[in-house]
Amino acid sequence: MKSGRGRIRRRGRAPKGPIIINGLKREIPPYEMMNEEGLDLIEEKTEEILQEVGVEFRGDDEALKIWKDAGADVKGCRVRFDKGHVRSLVKTAPSTFVMHGRNPRRSVLVGDDNVVFCPAYGSPFVSDLDKGRRYGTIRHFQNLIKLAYMSPWIHHSGGTVCEPVDLPVNKRHLDMVHAHMKYSDMPFMGSVTSRDRALDSIEMARILFGEEFVNQNCVISGNINMNSPLVYDGAMSGALRAYAEANQCPVVVPFVLSGATGPVTIAAAIAQSLAEVMVGVALGQVIRPGSPAIFGNFITTVNLRAGSPTFGTAESVAASYVVGQLARRFNIPLRCSGGFTSSPCVDAHSTNESVNSLNAAVLCGSHFVLHAAGWMESALTVSYEKFVIDADYLGSLHKFVKGVSVAKEQFTTESFLEAGFGGHFFGCGHTLEHYQDAFYESELFTTPAYEQWEEEGGADIAKRANAKWKAMLQEYEEPALDPAINEELQAFMHRRKNEMPDIWH
Repeated sequence: MKSGRGRIRRRGRAPKGPIIINGLKREIPPYEMMNEEGLDLIEEKTEEILQEVGVEFRGDDEALKIWKDAGADVKGCRVRFDKGHVRSLVKTAPSTFVMHGRNPRRSVLVGDDNVVFCPAYGSPFVSDLDKGRRYGTIRHFQNLIKLAYMSPWIHHSGGTVCEPVDLPVNKRHLDMVHAHMKYSDMPFMGSVTSRDRALDSIEMARILFGEEFVNQNCVISGNINMNSPLVYDGAMSGALRAYAEANQCPVVVPFVLSGATGPVTIAAAIAQSLAEVMVGVALGQVIRPGSPAIFGNFITTVNLRAGSPTFGTAESVAASYVVGQLARRFNIPLRCSGGFTSSPCVDAHSTNESVNSLNAAVLCGSHFVLHAAGWMESALTVSYEKFVIDADYLGSLHKFVKGVSVAKEQFTTESFLEAGFGGHFFGCGHTLEHYQDAFYESELFTTPAYEQWEEEGGADIAKRANAKWKAMLQEYEEPALDPAINEELQAFMHRRKNEMPDIWH
């Protein structure tokens, strides 16, 4: 196999494209909600779950063999662990690592005080103001990758940004991974819906970056979802094993709906979530000690009268803060989810829940924020308009996490003398020196007088966002990809597709 990484680095011209911000440096401390005694108690209850209840690995005999060889108590598909066993295994997971993009300037640090934003994941539907809600297609998938690439506030291309239902279920992963490689040069996620699809994704990454580079560096990740409570199915554990074996990153994420797939009390739900995450990270470390992993968090609530999930709630926000503290105890990079909402449209409902969720993700100390842009209708839909609205809000978070600087140039005495008592600071030297970067300036929010706004058409935020995403797609320029690499990728895709019949369900 040729060294794709070398060919990528030898591109002849500087890459075109938008402003590049390769991750966000948090300069404010994370919020500590729970005292040490409370955290100790949650860990104690987590150990009880692992020892007395255990976790099931269904349809994955290889995972069961790995656990038995590692000293776990395996009976059928049920795996239980002595106290401290899982904790001892996760210690080899790195506290920081780099996710490499094919454009080295796009590579991101995961861990420390760095925050990486990436878009929504997994929705079968898309929506916009023009055509409403409909099934996602590969064209929509490509459009959303382009929007993420065009936004300076998004640092990662994501994974299944929408489900392209116009392609066969067993083959669409090839087109999705190729789209990330072709239409963006940021880091990206591969498939996790079966072990074979995860292996295909990793093989395509080897073509893009070169086999030796992939063996030594993280270039692709997989979002591994538990079947909460306490079950890993063969697809998820098989995909997790594939990523760990290749030294790539499983993002291990429970799916805890408190009151449905987890206990109704938040403390108990956190203990369950911690047990599920620890086991997944530990499995990767048994397979390849020192391979990268991300500690995932997805704890939210449900409407106990209707059974439907609810997002951005006080309880789910509190859970994020506590999970952040636990992740820091284990010294593993944390994934939280961002712009959550159950709203079916862009409105005050969607804004309230999304802002609550995104603020919690940043303030709890998350390093990797999935679903940061576009999530709508409890993950059933990704909205074009909400995608750019969320991205705009991410821009303000870039400003917020810098905190308040007290550097010498931030202060002024002369401006008070220039403005005079009861005067204004618009024309003062200190204002002119800082006006370009003093405040975050939204591209979507509007501040004119009512009369001017009305004369200009009276467009609300959704209509302005509609115009914005269309302009972004119009301005998009595809990042250069070596034709030889692209040809090799397409040949691999063609061969794999010809090896199996189409499956549509």
